[in-house]
Amino acid sequence: MSATPNATPIEVTCAQVKARLDAGDKFVFIDCREASEHQAVAIAAATLLPMSEIQNRIGELESQRDADIIIHCHHGGRSLRVANWLRQQGFSKAQSMAGGIDQWAIEIDSSLPRY
Repeated sequence: MSATPNATPIEVTCAQVKARLDAGDKFVFIDCREASEHQAVAIAAATLLPMSEIQNRIGELESQRDADIIIHCHHGGRSLRVANWLRQQGFSKAQSMAGGIDQWAIEIDSSLPRY
């Protein structure tokens, strides 16, 4: 599946997400980990919407269908699956943050605990 020139890449780096947050860019930032993981460590700007609940809660994102959506998880596997699934549902700008919160803790905020 080759990308067209204007297509939004399926993955974005932690540094790119941090730059967008710092710039005040408007986008939807979703943490698709489970509640217990979110309680242990979280990125303040992200909203918890667990992968296990997203199919039942997709309506919560309906108003964001045309928005930039960035999803993160622990290492980037679940968020990539969620981003692909959201794209199949018509959310064409859904992206996964590569490396997840673990990479974020290494690159961006070393005060966050790693697990």
